[in-house]
Amino acid sequence: MTKTTIDYKNIYYPPGGILLWLIIFLELITFGIALLAMVYSSREEPESFHNSRLLLNSTIGAINTVFLISSGFCMAQSVTYFKLKNLKKTNLYLKLTILGGLLFLGLKGYEYADKIALGYTIGYNTFFSFYWMLTLFHVIHVLVGLVVLCSLQLTLNKTKLETSTENIASCAAFWHMCDLIWILVFPVVYLLL
Repeated sequence: MTKTTIDYKNIYYPPGGILLWLIIFLELITFGIALLAMVYSSREEPESFHNSRLLLNSTIGAINTVFLISSGFCMAQSVTYFKLKNLKKTNLYLKLTILGGLLFLGLKGYEYADKIALGYTIGYNTFFSFYWMLTLFHVIHVLVGLVVLCSLQLTLNKTKLETSTENIASCAAFWHMCDLIWILVFPVVYLLL
């Protein structure tokens, strides 16, 4: 009987609750629709989209992908070590997760400054309108994720292992959403069009 209750709770009450997961799915759907709209628009203006994509630095996009995937791995390790009650390694991997997010933002800031200096702003053309809307919306998610992770870090430092596994798993779910969104955005924006 207890096992059924636990299974029921795990299915219908995932870490962070159903609201967090609804938000995650809505965000993924929103980005998916925006990416499909970008692909559709690229069919209307193929030459403009192709030439504009060539103005992006795909190496920067690839490095940022490595930063986010690595930070996602570190977040998963942090959850694993928390479950093993190893607070030292939990904190280490959580700090590495935060570092990955900060490196992503730093490199993205450099890329934004370069595009602005060259005049490739949101009104430059349709491609850059999509580029700015998609990447800035993603940056907002990364910023929110970093605030959540820093808050978790402070909580862990104060309460040690009294933080629930659900709390750390919820933070991980949000951070992995940021990773997944970038994995969808990067190839469409930097490589395919």
